[in-house]
Amino acid sequence: MASVTDAGAVAAEWLTAYCGDRPKGDVLCTARGADQAAWLIALEELAGIGSGALDETRDRVQRHASDIGTGFRVAGEVAERPWPLSPVPLLIGRDEWAKIARGVTQRADLLEMVVADIYGPGRLVAQGHLPAAIVTGSPHFLRPMVGLTPPGGRHLHFYAVDLCRGPAGDWRVLADHVRAPVGAGYALENRLAVARTLGGLQSRLNIERHAPFFAAFRDGLAAMCRRAEPRIGLLTPGRFSPSYAEQAHLARYLGFLLVEGADLAVREDQLYVRTIAGLKRIDALWHRVDPRLLDPLAFDSTSRIGVAGLIDAMATGHVVLSSAPGVGVVESAAMNAFLPQIATRLTGASLILPNVATWWCGGRAQAAEVRDNLDRMVIAPAFDSRPLGLPDGRPTLGSDLDPDARALLLADMERRPQDYVGQEVVRLSTMPVVAEGGLAPRPFTLRVFAARDGAGRWTVLPGGFARIGEHPDERAAIMGEGNWSADVCIHGPEPVDNLSLLPPADTVNLRRNPGTLPSRVADNLFWLGRYLERGEALLGAIRVLLGHSIGADTGAALAPDTVWRLVGLIVGSGAAPPPYGIARADLVRFARTALEAEEGYSVRIVNNQARIIGEGSRDRLSADMIRLLDAPHPARGHLLDRAGSLQRRYAALAGLSAEHMGRSDGWRFHDLGRRIERATTVAAAVRALGAPQASADDLSTLLDLANSQISYRQRYLTGIARVPVLDLVALDPGNPRGIAYQVDAIVDHLRRLPVLDDDGLAESQQALATALIARVSTLRAVDIDDDAMTDMTNRLFALSSAIARRYFLQGAEPLRAAGLTLA
Repeated sequence: MASVTDAGAVAAEWLTAYCGDRPKGDVLCTARGADQAAWLIALEELAGIGSGALDETRDRVQRHASDIGTGFRVAGEVAERPWPLSPVPLLIGRDEWAKIARGVTQRADLLEMVVADIYGPGRLVAQGHLPAAIVTGSPHFLRPMVGLTPPGGRHLHFYAVDLCRGPAGDWRVLADHVRAPVGAGYALENRLAVARTLGGLQSRLNIERHAPFFAAFRDGLAAMCRRAEPRIGLLTPGRFSPSYAEQAHLARYLGFLLVEGADLAVREDQLYVRTIAGLKRIDALWHRVDPRLLDPLAFDSTSRIGVAGLIDAMATGHVVLSSAPGVGVVESAAMNAFLPQIATRLTGASLILPNVATWWCGGRAQAAEVRDNLDRMVIAPAFDSRPLGLPDGRPTLGSDLDPDARALLLADMERRPQDYVGQEVVRLSTMPVVAEGGLAPRPFTLRVFAARDGAGRWTVLPGGFARIGEHPDERAAIMGEGNWSADVCIHGPEPVDNLSLLPPADTVNLRRNPGTLPSRVADNLFWLGRYLERGEALLGAIRVLLGHSIGADTGAALAPDTVWRLVGLIVGSGAAPPPYGIARADLVRFARTALEAEEGYSVRIVNNQARIIGEGSRDRLSADMIRLLDAPHPARGHLLDRAGSLQRRYAALAGLSAEHMGRSDGWRFHDLGRRIERATTVAAAVRALGAPQASADDLSTLLDLANSQISYRQRYLTGIARVPVLDLVALDPGNPRGIAYQVDAIVDHLRRLPVLDDDGLAESQQALATALIARVSTLRAVDIDDDAMTDMTNRLFALSSAIARRYFLQGAEPLRAAGLTLA
């Protein structure tokens, strides 16, 4: 093996070893001329990383993908999985790509014409070019859309197509995606991760950039809106959507407002988002929701993630939906049996990118063809359904059917032939991936994206992303959805412009307002702050119990009464039931339950609640914060070690929110949650440990819980006394862990947040905060008792409720509120 410092020699050896058996149809081994030179450059870049070991390179690109925050969720699973990315990109020359782009554009135009006819004059069906059952049999045909012309006159705005490359290098269409195409964000994230790993590839191969495509799509949506500076939203089903991480990334990148159905409301045929400043107009929605669930008044009345009246707002031209509901009728596999003939009739030209040959069994001759050639075909559902003969709803090789499955399939094909199609078995090209320390060939498919620009023309993303099969079998039905992805690089001899999605600095109007904050997001950030502060306070009490009450050999280091009061605080939080006693073993079991129990309100459960909230706010939080929230509960070391690990995590999260979140309204709600929770927690500690008969151990423990030991000792040299301790932890506005400091911060936040009324009078939450600070300012430490702290806690709870009523979603209340802002 050549020295790893000689990247060119290493790349040449990799190429020789990989192509030694001459894999037929492999994109690397069949490359010639400039294409082969490009592959050698890519292999050189791989060889020049670290020690040149391919496994290390794969791990590095995977870490970059994780740093970016790329993830996905499999249906039925709660936790997200890391996005699987191969370090070896798929390289396509500019000339070959130009033909692909022309074919994608032609197909997008054809699908637009078919959709417009289906929901318009209906000539294709009337003249016999398209069976009516292909239209009405599709679950994605939406009858309420018939006769409705969408704003801008076009149904399709964003389109994705799955392509396969045959062993001879020919490209064909496997599937069309028009309802809510997934993957453009993953293509963008793949590019970012690979660019960080193979830093020299961009300039050495003159790779086409992605930014112009996304800018064109954004301009295209804006051009269809009625306002010069429209507000555009990305409608997500929520954090349980399999591609929610991609949606959040796209919303951030494009500057769209990430919204859920509950965030939106239609009033007088206008669409609005519910924000902390009232209702704000939405001009366009790029939706990632099943169109059948978009509007319970127009389509599925059981939908709980749609917006009532949305289709009426679209019909009046007040909101653009991208793409228009109902376009999914052209996605069916059955449609592919008729598109080649329809293309010739409507455009006068054959398809540049032909379909995989398809036979719809709704026709007698075609059904007989499929039955007679069952072993040489792939049998698939004709529509997005699970016919009885294919219980799992997935395409199946006829030759792989056992006798019982074959009999079931043929019987159901006899009963309902229209539910099935037969397709030719497609052999795929392979590309190199990293496997077992070397390069190995694996089959792949390519997803390509197209979007309309500001002039309504189609622009094609230069690249997309490749899906790679796990096994060497080259049949498309065997590969399924693929197990890895790869960046797709379009290269050529000429340099490309260093374009960015950002416009030139001198063309942008300066703005220091960070934008619209939906009420749901404010609610999430507020409770994220509360849960993080609650978990940290509970952990602090557990650490004090472990560190000061349980000596390794000597037993309790605090007086029994103090230990019981500390235990009472933890029990009162709901973290654990009372222990049987305060012997060392009892307290250890109690602390372990409070820290790690999978029920109640243990630290583990509180952290899980924070993680869930963070998942729903990915577009507002940094990747570092998401990564800390997603980190698993510590499992190594002794109990104190695990508690210490969690404490460091809390400190990191607090530091990120304090130093890395912009001082926007979102940050204010997050900090409001922290301040209210901290003030409530300290008040509870004062009630438990600051009574008139409090002992020195009680007061010392109170200082520990309020993180104020050092401040007290620097200020008072004569020892611990009750009144000075209470003054420091409750009333001193200069103590960042004390109640007075939290109340000052709360009042400042509420003063800066928007109000709905313009009468100049304080709103409810502001009035309660003013009364609270007046109470704190006039209270003396010597007068602090149980009643005073109970009153303080009740005021904080009332203030929290007032904030929720004013700023967060409360059913339809924001639609009825006086002083409602419409903009």
